[in-house]
Amino acid sequence: MSPAWKAAAGAGTSIQWPVGSGEDKNEGVAQRVRTTPDSIGYVEFIYALFNRLSYAQVRNSAGRFIEADLDSIAAAASNAENMPASFQLSLTNAAGRKSYPIAGFTYLLIPARSGDPKKDAFVRELLGWILTSGQRQAAALGYGSLPPEIVEREQKVIASLQ
Repeated sequence: MSPAWKAAAGAGTSIQWPVGSGEDKNEGVAQRVRTTPDSIGYVEFIYALFNRLSYAQVRNSAGRFIEADLDSIAAAASNAENMPASFQLSLTNAAGRKSYPIAGFTYLLIPARSGDPKKDAFVRELLGWILTSGQRQAAALGYGSLPPEIVEREQKVIASLQ
């Protein structure tokens, strides 16, 4: 995070915007934009798509204006460089001519072991499904698929869970 941004606006789930107002969740932001003339807001791509909200093209790091769609979001993920072992990586302004600049990963935080072998086995099975069959269903739900290299690395982590 930019130190200047953090000092001016803050960091966290709710920050002090220099102008405007914040709203709770996609629904709150969308409602505020609908009822405020000349306003803009940010909601999750899938929310905008399923609710037929209009959205703008955004300039990416290559200087091109890109519309959010599954291809531009996947392009941002596929251009993610230097994925750390923790899998924590920002896709903001990811490299690539076709990369949507404000894409991001969705994360799951999972303990290595819960103390309940049946629960642990279920979690491993669910994670395995997410990385296989779930990836094949992602587009129908409005989500981009993970790049194969990331899927392979995550499968190794899942296999190491007790």
